[in-house]
Amino acid sequence: MKPKILVVDDEPETVELIEFNLKQAGFGVITAADGAEALRTARAQLPDLIVLDLMLPELDGLEVCKLLRRDPATAAIPILMLTAKATEVDRVVGLELGADDYVTKPFSPRELVLRVRKLVDRGKHQPPKLEKFVFADLTIDIPAHMVAVQGKPVELTATEFKLLTILAQRAGRVQSRDQLLADVWKYEAAIETRTVDTHMRRLREKLGPAARHLDTVRGVGYRFVD
Repeated sequence: MKPKILVVDDEPETVELIEFNLKQAGFGVITAADGAEALRTARAQLPDLIVLDLMLPELDGLEVCKLLRRDPATAAIPILMLTAKATEVDRVVGLELGADDYVTKPFSPRELVLRVRKLVDRGKHQPPKLEKFVFADLTIDIPAHMVAVQGKPVELTATEFKLLTILAQRAGRVQSRDQLLADVWKYEAAIETRTVDTHMRRLREKLGPAARHLDTVRGVGYRFVD
């Protein structure tokens, strides 16, 4: 079966351009013109990837991304944000909320197709991962997007949750700051390694006594310990 891509944009010309190029590349395409329709379609169709504009009627793309990540049925669908908002702040906010990639307008259709293919292929070839971790004082439920410490829920941002789950999935193995930037923030080069340290500090504060599972390896990075 063809991988199914949901394209969300309120500009008909943009949708037509993306749809044409994705179909030429062998993808199936479904579309939505506003945020509310995007949520309904994503939940009903469960696409393999979502190309999501940020400036949308009814619900903007950031809110749509946030709601998709909170829903266990759609939390794992890769999201590629496509937008005219090109500042670093916009990019960071999008990635913080759980986007997997970020492309700015005007864009190259060929590059967009390559990025879509890369994200879809990455999802296909990833080995199945444990979806729930239970320790003495810490529970991480990935499908439910839930973390609890001593039985009490802890509110984490999408990035904090992703950082914690990646470390837990690789328990016992040291993860460098550069590796975490690549895997959590999708940076291919170390733009700012202090980003990792800042998020780790906030994550530890929220986890309280369970922060003992997050071990700092001086000069290298971090490790999850049981």
